[in-house]
This record gives sequence, C-alpha cells and structure tokens, in this order.
Amino acid sequence: MPTGYTWSRIGQRAVVPREDTRNRRVNVLGALVVGTEPDLLSERITSSIDAAVLLEFVCRRLARLPGGAAALDLAADGTPIPVWRRRRPCTVVLDNASAHVARAFKGRREQLAKIGVELFYLPPRSPELNDIELIWRSAKYEDYPQRAHTELDAISAAVDQALTRQRARIQGSAANFTKAA
Repeated sequence: MPTGYTWSRIGQRAVVPREDTRNRRVNVLGALVVGTEPDLLSERITSSIDAAVLLEFVCRRLARLPGGAAALDLAADGTPIPVWRRRRPCTVVLDNASAHVARAFKGRREQLAKIGVELFYLPPRSPELNDIELIWRSAKYEDYPQRAHTELDAISAAVDQALTRQRARIQGSAANFTKAA
C-alpha cells in the first residue's frame, strides 16, 4: 500500500522511495460453494475483471461446462447447443458489480439456465447478504496483513496463501459441523 505520511528529524527532509506500481495488481474471482461439501473456489488473475472473464469463471469453474464460455457461443450463432446439463442445478448469487450486470454477462442468462445455472441478484447496496464478503474481509485483514510487496510473484504468493487458509477454514468448519451433527 502507498505511504501516506512519514516522520523525519527536524531540519531533515523525509525521502520516501517511489516504486512503480504498474503491473502489480492481483484480482481474485471467487465463489463460496455451499452444500454437503463446502468449498472456496477462486481464481487469481492479473488483468481487470470484466464480463467476459466473469462468464468464463462461471462456465468453467462453477458450472464445469466442457469448453467453458466458448460452448455457450455455439448457441449464439444459431447452431444447437450441445446436449449437456449439470447433474445438479447451480445457483450463482451475485451482487451488482459492473461485471455482474454487464449486458455481455446478463445476456447469457437464458443460455446458462439451459445448462442448469441460475443467476440470482442481491438487492443493491446490501453486501451483508453476500456470505463471501465475510470471507474476503477475513482473507484481506487477517490472512494477508503484510501489504509491502515489491514484486508481482510475492503478491501472488501472499494472495494464494491467504485463500488457502480461508479454504482450509471453510472445509474444517464443515467437517467439525458434520461430526457434531
């Protein structure tokens, strides 16, 4: 994180070295899987998250659609969609982030429904209804407390470590809950 202020001795100028922050951003797409075997699915990317990236994540990681979002394109050009459907229906809960409400993503709602993936949108300005927000907060402030990384590889490793801890917590709490039941 950037240094907002610093201290120095009286009469001496404080010098803070400036580092180039270009190409050092790591974004994470994630989904909290609930049910008999809870899990945290995540994907770390260094590009920005737009509707195409989100659609690929939903198709490949959540729906496990063979071929990813490219398989949905078969139906868009008039050819019949391959006969493939999830064994169990999947509901994806989304907030109103710009990628979630983009036409390129929302326009695929019917195609996703045909393969067994339903999109459910939360009301605007209600992050407390989204369970994954608690996980992101915990990962950000408890498992990723040191933020002074100078290389993309170090940032990526720290993010991966924080997400691995969160995933272990989710799976461990599910196992303990099952034993208690």
